[in-house]
Amino acid sequence: MLRLPRFDFATPTTAAEAAALLADPNAMAVAGGTDVYPKMKRRQFVPRTLVSLRRVVDGNISNGDGVRIGAGATLTAIAEHALLREQYRALADAASVISTPQLRNMGTLGGNLCLDTRCNWYDQSLFWRKAEGYCMKTHAEVVCRVAPSSARCLAVASADTVPALIALGATATIANVSGSRQVDIVELYREDGINYLGLARGDIVTEVRLPPARGWRSAYLKLRERGAFDFPIAGVAAAVRREGAEVVAARVAITALGSSPKRVDAASEALIGTRLEDEAIERAAEAVFAAARPMDNTSGTIAERKRAARVLTARTLRSLRE
Repeated sequence: MLRLPRFDFATPTTAAEAAALLADPNAMAVAGGTDVYPKMKRRQFVPRTLVSLRRVVDGNISNGDGVRIGAGATLTAIAEHALLREQYRALADAASVISTPQLRNMGTLGGNLCLDTRCNWYDQSLFWRKAEGYCMKTHAEVVCRVAPSSARCLAVASADTVPALIALGATATIANVSGSRQVDIVELYREDGINYLGLARGDIVTEVRLPPARGWRSAYLKLRERGAFDFPIAGVAAAVRREGAEVVAARVAITALGSSPKRVDAASEALIGTRLEDEAIERAAEAVFAAARPMDNTSGTIAERKRAARVLTARTLRSLRE
């Protein structure tokens, strides 16, 4: 049986207090814990102190000039929220296909935004990794086991809500001891399996804001190994705004096809000025196919995941013209 290591548990009540605690390199934030605790059992994470964000970030979803979602909102709450399902469908659908109902009841939006990258060489028990020889993500002196000549870790980004939020033009509020700032969701991520988040130590994601959905329609589709639950091995989100039948704005984003989620601007540009005809959708799908950079580090072959990127893009965009 895998057991948790020993750790201290802190329960701050303000973002500033939590940020001060998280300035310690031996501290780690936890909200729902659906990813953190299993990785602690596998000794991928061994923090001396866990800093609970349960009393720091709220889970409220409110509608004003757009929508505000507290980082503590559960994935179930997002998946079942009537306004999100009606006007921000990509996000609701993405939340609804994460893991299992029990884990969606605990997992939070903030946790999914900060989800650790994954790799077949990394997501194993300590016993397995000791026997096989570790990898660059946990031992800097070891080469990448996926591509030994790579100068960086190639672990893959696997969060479902992120491409949906990118397609919807969302921003995140980041708090620390100095105050707070707003950043575009896409700017949170780096193409690096180890340093995958563009956050400084002590930064906390406190909320997400969605712009008004006037005229926008969106969708999200993913390929996964098991249909009932699993991480994506390819995921595509798309949002389009039309005036009449013509597309006047569009965003397409992908996940699980590289070390960071990506906004595929070439795909968006292929759609603007069109009526989502088959030819336009095919051009956008080809742009996504070109942007996808899967490696042999998770389920599915490289060729399968590349092809899935094209197919999922086409299916997602066709669903938006109905």
